[in-house]
Amino acid sequence: MNVSITARKFKAHDTLKEFIKDELKSLEKYSEEIFDVDVILSYQNVKGNIKIAELILHIPGQVLAATEETDDFKKSVSACIEKIEKQLRKIKTKKSAARIK
Repeated sequence: MNVSITARKFKAHDTLKEFIKDELKSLEKYSEEIFDVDVILSYQNVKGNIKIAELILHIPGQVLAATEETDDFKKSVSACIEKIEKQLRKIKTKKSAARIK
């Protein structure tokens, strides 16, 4: 799994990058066919400094995406990963149901 982390208008700390990579490893239990993961981090300096995380995950035949806005990058990334996990579980369930038929 290739991980690409892009920070828009700021430089992401190494601790944040390591946190993201550790969180992404949890996705491997849902699918071993993950090619690439693009993580895009940005922020809006409007009310309360909104931190935005966007995950784009490439698997054979599909591209999964999730976006989340919170007051902390770690919260945003964790929420995005939960959304991607739901999508991967749904795909895995459909594949296993198709095999049974």
